[in-house]
Amino acid sequence: MNDFYFAMLPGIDHEEMIWLEELTKKFDPEARKKFLYLYQARRKDPQTILLTCLLGFVLVNGVHRFLLDQILWGLLYLFTGGFCLIGTIIDAVNYRKLTWEYNKQVSMEVASMVGRV
Repeated sequence: MNDFYFAMLPGIDHEEMIWLEELTKKFDPEARKKFLYLYQARRKDPQTILLTCLLGFVLVNGVHRFLLDQILWGLLYLFTGGFCLIGTIIDAVNYRKLTWEYNKQVSMEVASMVGRV
């Protein structure tokens, strides 16, 4: 399995691709394939997070936080109107960072699962 499989993930940037290559460099091809399938299933696309964040301006605030498994933050955004839209604006600007932090955590969890199996 070559490194181009990571490049096919939707919305992946260079930093994330380097992280994934470094994380899986000691995996054999079969373990790398398992990692890719599991990671792809749990990974969040930055564009999806941005779109759900922008929903806060017209519909419901905090949907993006629920998608990122930040339930308490999602509830706070829901009940406070995204902290009067200030938090929603900040998250709309920083959506890539939020997504990257989530995906990095997921990649470490998946790597530890694949490493044990």
